[in-house]
Amino acid sequence: SLLLDAALGDTWVRPADEMTMVYLPAGSIPMGSEEGEPVEAPVHEVALDAFWIDRTEVTNAQYERCVNEVYCESSYFVDDANYNDDDYPVGGVSWYDAGMYCEWAGARLPTEAEWEYAARGPEGLKYPWSDEKPVCEIAQFGGCDGDTIPAGSLTGGASWAGLLDMAGNASEWVSDWYKNDYYADSELQNPQGPNSGISKVVRGGSWGNGALYLRSATRDSFVPENQYAYVGFRCVVESGS
Repeated sequence: SLLLDAALGDTWVRPADEMTMVYLPAGSIPMGSEEGEPVEAPVHEVALDAFWIDRTEVTNAQYERCVNEVYCESSYFVDDANYNDDDYPVGGVSWYDAGMYCEWAGARLPTEAEWEYAARGPEGLKYPWSDEKPVCEIAQFGGCDGDTIPAGSLTGGASWAGLLDMAGNASEWVSDWYKNDYYADSELQNPQGPNSGISKVVRGGSWGNGALYLRSATRDSFVPENQYAYVGFRCVVESGS
């Protein structure tokens, strides 16, 4: 089992893809926001077990390892020089592709609640770094130069646990089905999301989004079969796995 005595911010390198994972202890967050869209309400206190989460978004080079082992499908943008640099976050992967990659790596996609806990911390910060709006020095978003940038390069935007690109660069698939009013009757302990749906939750905002969209409570949804240039992912391993 993985370092059962781990503490907040401890790291571990996943053998399959050499991804650095960061430890988040069990805790709780005020999930949601009363200041955003109606789908972010009501705010509800959610408790989560400990887990490990990727410090950055999965990169093209890491994803290619899975493709080379004939486990993952190629990214839609594998031949597009705008998006395919080795150290850029992989985009152009469907929700199913992302899930397959995490499985290959001995992990899984985070739940929506795990993702928000990783982004905001127990204090429920508005953005990963603080309540201050993003600037291009700490997040890659609409209005900054270019599209994706090397994963984890804006260290000033680190979250409470030292995670990078939790806002901006690529948006991120999470495991949950999307439902507008899910928060009204969400489980309050390790919620897994609705049992079914037609779209999957996407979190974190991307290089194409405005500042408000990068808030950690912002919820978006996309068709799981589709591949988007601005949607990537990161993986989670349960503590004790």
